[in-house]
Amino acid sequence: MKPKDLIAKAREVAGMFSLGGELSAGTVGCALLTKAGNVYTGICVDVYCGIGFCAEHSAIAEMLKGRETEIEMIVAVTEDKILPPCGRCREFMYQVNPKNLRAKVIVPGGKAVTLDKLLPLNWQEA
Repeated sequence: MKPKDLIAKAREVAGMFSLGGELSAGTVGCALLTKAGNVYTGICVDVYCGIGFCAEHSAIAEMLKGRETEIEMIVAVTEDKILPPCGRCREFMYQVNPKNLRAKVIVPGGKAVTLDKLLPLNWQEA
């Protein structure tokens, strides 16, 4: 699968909708490709008190339901741009499987970099 195809999969699930009042979900969509060749998607949930979660977390949870842990490539998008993963998401990918340091992460501009470039100075190797 090419990065543009994974970006398209993420855009299929992105799109904000109301949860009631000021709360929303779906402003960010994520798609990931596993080493086994499966694609999983997720959306963000934006709620009060920091108890929501990122689209990457949602897609990774779907992957885990499939009893997979190794990511080949991952991307998070809004309806019109690519977003790099936040620090929490970067660390989560690593902790799910240390081999994910070799996962390709699609960043703004459509370029793919490995997670280890986004998560330098690994605390477990210090």
